[in-house]
Amino acid sequence: MAAPRKVSPDRIVDAAMTLAAERRWREVTLRGIAEAAGVTLAQLHEAFRSKGAVVAALFDRIDAKVLGDEPEGAVDEPTRERLLDVLMRRFEALGPYKKAIASIMRDGGGHPMAALCGGARLLRSMAWSLEAAGVGSAGPMGRLRVKGLSAIYASAFCVWLRDDSPDLGRTMAALDRGLRRAERLVTALSRPRRSDKSGDSPATA
Repeated sequence: MAAPRKVSPDRIVDAAMTLAAERRWREVTLRGIAEAAGVTLAQLHEAFRSKGAVVAALFDRIDAKVLGDEPEGAVDEPTRERLLDVLMRRFEALGPYKKAIASIMRDGGGHPMAALCGGARLLRSMAWSLEAAGVGSAGPMGRLRVKGLSAIYASAFCVWLRDDSPDLGRTMAALDRGLRRAERLVTALSRPRRSDKSGDSPATA
């Protein structure tokens, strides 16, 4: 008896994204994905238990590509520039799937955090993005950074969906504005408090 043919998860993801680019995501069925990928429903079920799992696999693919495309010498750049580079690499990697992602978002309520496999999935991707930029994502401060970067990315994501420029200039500008605001906020929070009375100095023990 011949061994069952091994199913490629990438093939299934590609088939699903092709279908999503052609029609509304809610109209894409699991059977349709299986047929487009040339697999049986049983084989699709073995690889992915839902359409959401297929989308999650796409973003795992994007995470891996971004982490694998780290440019040399990036560690010497300022933190904001490193984060900008990582997130722009992410948008560039998403480029071939823009139509499909727009379809998925329309049927996911239109909110990036809801459509991109839920908030937890987005937070995980942003944690990896921070690490790729040389910024820690662990501990209380790390979790705050992850949430802040997620908000910046989600805002720029909405711009990216409408950005048809070859260099993604509008997307980059939106990211840069968000990162600069975050940078100013961090600077303000880190600044020592002034004394309530002019000329007074803090009491010493």
